[in-house]
Amino acid sequence: MKGIRLTDHRKALQKVERRLLLRRGLSLGALTMLTGCNLQDGDTVDKILWGMSRWNDKVQAALFSGERLAPTYTEAEITRPFPFNAFYIEDDAPEVDGQDWAMEVSGLVQDRSPWGIEKLRGLPQESQITRHICIEGWSAIGRWSGVPFRTFLERIGADMRARYVGFKCADRYYSSIDMATALHPQTILALDFDGQPLPVKYGYPVKLRVPTKLGFKNPKHIMAITVTNDNPGGYWEDQGYNWFSGI
Repeated sequence: MKGIRLTDHRKALQKVERRLLLRRGLSLGALTMLTGCNLQDGDTVDKILWGMSRWNDKVQAALFSGERLAPTYTEAEITRPFPFNAFYIEDDAPEVDGQDWAMEVSGLVQDRSPWGIEKLRGLPQESQITRHICIEGWSAIGRWSGVPFRTFLERIGADMRARYVGFKCADRYYSSIDMATALHPQTILALDFDGQPLPVKYGYPVKLRVPTKLGFKNPKHIMAITVTNDNPGGYWEDQGYNWFSGI
């Protein structure tokens, strides 16, 4: 399948890296030239950096296309073993009881009924072999299968005019994406990895797979979804990472 080039992903990664380097590299002299502030003016520095990040968000959102697909790969190109990645070690990945698990739904939707695994498996399923690109500088190719997120949003009667979809997870992680990305044909609620039920380390019982965004925008162990016009932020985004972080 034809799609965007890997270099497009790298550009998005470089934008985030440049912003973090700027935060580390701003000297007293540079701050004085930019803002006339002193070492006590941390709030001013943050305002500059947050302003730059919001500008990046707007540019990336303007360039985003719901018809542009991330590259897909062959089974022979799958990375095995696929790396584990989180803000904790693998042994601390949350053990969620799939029998009792019920994903909460809230916000601008018509149907707020909770969703279990079997109910999700009853919806149409799709599979993709796409590349996960981590902000730490590595990437890996995996095969993910699950429910097209657009299908899920349509089923719950989500307001497609809403601006954001937010996610809360069993491991205290949280994130959010824009509605255009939520409706992208490659954005799925992944239930399986490499032909098997999603392993704990990769996000059981369900994770959001968004190949058009950097890896930290793919929350795992999802417990709740909300559709809203208020930006829910994110675990890393609220610490300074670029919010859009996509292509």
